[in-house]
Amino acid sequence: MSIKSLGIDSRLVKAITEIGFTEPTEIQKQAIPFLLQGNRDFIGLAQTGTGKTAAFGLPLIQAVLENNVQGLVLCPTRELCLQITKELTSYAKHADNVNIVAVYGGADIRNQIRELKKGAHIIVGTPGRLIDHINRGTISLHTIGRVVLDEADQMLDMGFQEDIDEILKLTPNNKRIWLLSATMQPKIEKIARMYMHDPFQVTVGSRNSGATNIAHHYCSIKNSDMHAAIRRFIDFFPEMFGIIFCRTKRDVQELSAHLMNSGYDVDALHGDLSQAQRDAVMKKFRNKQLQVLIATDVAARGIDVDGVTHVLHCNLPDDVENYTHRSGRTARAGKSGMSIILGAPLRRIKFIEQQIGTVVSPMEVPTGEQVCQKQLAHFSQMFIDTPVDHESVNSHLPLVKELFSNLTKEELIERIFSLHCSPLLKRYKNAPNLNAAFTSERSSSGRRSMSSRDDMSRSGRRFTSKEASSRLFINVGKIDRMNKDSLIKFIATSSAVDGSCVTRVSMQNTRSFFTVEDSRKAQAIVRSLKDSTLKGRRIQIEFEPTR
Repeated sequence: MSIKSLGIDSRLVKAITEIGFTEPTEIQKQAIPFLLQGNRDFIGLAQTGTGKTAAFGLPLIQAVLENNVQGLVLCPTRELCLQITKELTSYAKHADNVNIVAVYGGADIRNQIRELKKGAHIIVGTPGRLIDHINRGTISLHTIGRVVLDEADQMLDMGFQEDIDEILKLTPNNKRIWLLSATMQPKIEKIARMYMHDPFQVTVGSRNSGATNIAHHYCSIKNSDMHAAIRRFIDFFPEMFGIIFCRTKRDVQELSAHLMNSGYDVDALHGDLSQAQRDAVMKKFRNKQLQVLIATDVAARGIDVDGVTHVLHCNLPDDVENYTHRSGRTARAGKSGMSIILGAPLRRIKFIEQQIGTVVSPMEVPTGEQVCQKQLAHFSQMFIDTPVDHESVNSHLPLVKELFSNLTKEELIERIFSLHCSPLLKRYKNAPNLNAAFTSERSSSGRRSMSSRDDMSRSGRRFTSKEASSRLFINVGKIDRMNKDSLIKFIATSSAVDGSCVTRVSMQNTRSFFTVEDSRKAQAIVRSLKDSTLKGRRIQIEFEPTR
């Protein structure tokens, strides 16, 4: 089947053909013909990297061309907003007068207002900045005919539920809603029930499953060996272009500092970075000036970079959906990838297998000898494959041959490898084995009480049963121009904890109180925020478990 056979306008076909699209992906085959009809709401469940942007973007642009329909695309992050805008603009380059405008936080709103005044057929925006424009009167939603909720599960995980509710209520009753998500969470089903009418649903793969071309592995190690194990994996996969996920920004900062000091091309992405710093890090990563990006879940949401080969998990997230999102950063556009979990208990690995329907295979940390063998083989192949510029080299060969005339072939090879590989060989000489047996843990996990297993099943899609809730105090209040929603977003962004666990928020002028439903998450929030600042002021945060 060709893209053209789906019924797409010839101007759009010309543009996507120039980009290199020839055959549609599975989500595009199923979604595009239906969305071109434009007469029903739509839910598309598919992993990131499967071509969802084209699946909704091409019918959206065609609706603008044929029916003068105005479109709105909501997405969770600035990066995804810019990426969608870039892709839609490239699809519409041969269609005259289709103006696509991006509105997102962290950028000068005046420039966006100037673009909006020119007229916008399609607005691509993040919920917070879109509401800013609505309140300013620079965007009106009363003529919107199509609303796309892209990465809807991520938007809800980031605490945008009330923003989405507010936006959808301002759109016409006769609009069509197209919802795209990697997973079908209960919160997604709630949106479908509240705002959608008889939606047509397309599922590529099984619900809440990961991409089939990702190899999932786990590795049993001690926490004290985490940094050393990560170095081993980076060295063992010399062509790695990867992302390492950590639970908190402190973990990200510590790991990135450790790897930078060890000479690796890495950088960090977390909530303390300004937008300019974040953009600079992402530019380096997209341009492959970094081998590895180290990030929290919240900071990495919306990242869509082609060619990621490996995803490493230093800490598992609380929800299987977040694990699916993490792993989905690799194996995009039909390529293969690898997801490696480091140091997690076996019972959590088994739970992941059950939920995503995929085998998570054991993997050992490479030994020092294995790393050296792999690096030597990689260097040898690079050496063999190096193209020779005969025109430049030949005139100097007589001198080089004379200088090397006293060396045998074996001696020359020895010196070449010593020059290039000696530091690595010395580093891994007599390196310890980092693989932990964890026999006692595995046997104890098999002796868990029935009540513990009951707690696990009742917790639904959580990896562990919820512990006691906690009441927290923070020295942030109304004086900081925050409301309950923005406070929850601040907490979630700063700590990489799902904002949905923050409830019962009570705000005063200079302080606020809130409840966290899981004491482990409460501890993570305290650890992350206690050394942070807001507008130059040091954050104070304390908690007392509720009884």
